[in-house]
Amino acid sequence: MAAPTSTATPLLKDELDIVIPTIRNLDFLEMWRPFFQPYHLIIVQDGDPSKTIKVPDGFDYELYNRNDINKILGPKASCISFKDSACRCFGYMVSKKKYIFTIDDDCFVAKDPSGKQINALEQHIKNLLSPSTPFFFNTLYDPFREGADFVRGYPFSLREGIPTAVSHGLWLNIPDYDAPTQLVKPLERNTRFVDAVMTIPKGTLFPMCGMNLAFDRDLIGPAMYFGLMGDGQPIGRYDDMWAGWCVKVTCDHLGLGVKTGLPYIWHSKASNPFVNLKKEYNGIFWQEEIIPFFQSVSLPKDCTSVQKCYIELAKLVKEKLGKIDPYFVKLADAMVTWIEAWDDLNPAGGSAKRANGTA
Repeated sequence: MAAPTSTATPLLKDELDIVIPTIRNLDFLEMWRPFFQPYHLIIVQDGDPSKTIKVPDGFDYELYNRNDINKILGPKASCISFKDSACRCFGYMVSKKKYIFTIDDDCFVAKDPSGKQINALEQHIKNLLSPSTPFFFNTLYDPFREGADFVRGYPFSLREGIPTAVSHGLWLNIPDYDAPTQLVKPLERNTRFVDAVMTIPKGTLFPMCGMNLAFDRDLIGPAMYFGLMGDGQPIGRYDDMWAGWCVKVTCDHLGLGVKTGLPYIWHSKASNPFVNLKKEYNGIFWQEEIIPFFQSVSLPKDCTSVQKCYIELAKLVKEKLGKIDPYFVKLADAMVTWIEAWDDLNPAGGSAKRANGTA
């Protein structure tokens, strides 16, 4: 009799880190133990560094608090947000693995319609290890999933696909709504399980959520900066979306794919909509200019690495968005600092190359 999947050799066991930002004890890991225990965890502690975060026994992990971040990055630590889950991107920077999966500490194991627990990490890995098809939409969604293929009329010249850089998962129970939507739909829950994965087409932006996300660090890592949010900043809850816009523009330029859909996690609790509104208030206005900016960005041909793309984006952010608010000038400077810090910790070789071939 075949062994259950959970006891088989885990996929990419030595090539993937799980990054978790937190301010509390990580009891939620008990539910994830069958799926996460074989992997290395990077825990980024936000808030008071003198507080002790308890991690259940049996997990292999390293934990960084604000004091550690300041010590490792020195003056460049200014690019890492404080009192905001955006601090998670420090974990991306210090990881030495090819792949990253990041999850929030209020996200639990979801079940599919048959009642089976969903191994979210396994599905993310499958998404990342199969090609993306952003240049022509396949009406059966991901043609590389079991039981699917390219439909009649799909160009054969595009069927090889391109490397997948990002796998964006979804959530059952509490939807990822902004504060105004939370206020008018306080009891709404997502109960729809859609068994689909699709490539986001080239030229199309999306609102990336960081609570259930995986990516190929070698392909896109330096662009996964979650910006300046939280303490001392005029905006919050736009960290993952900012990263998503930057990442998508960079992926489109470099010929990399982004997938969304499966896997689902169970998002257990809704954050306070009034607190969220205070954080999001500026962003709700600013996004009406930010999104057209990203839609119109055209990166030069000599931007042949993620770092070069990102530095160019920082320059354009300062030039175009700096007119909206001085915050964007500060953010653009932080984007440059982030790349400098990334390169300090990750010298030559890893993430800077243009991708060629399939995943």
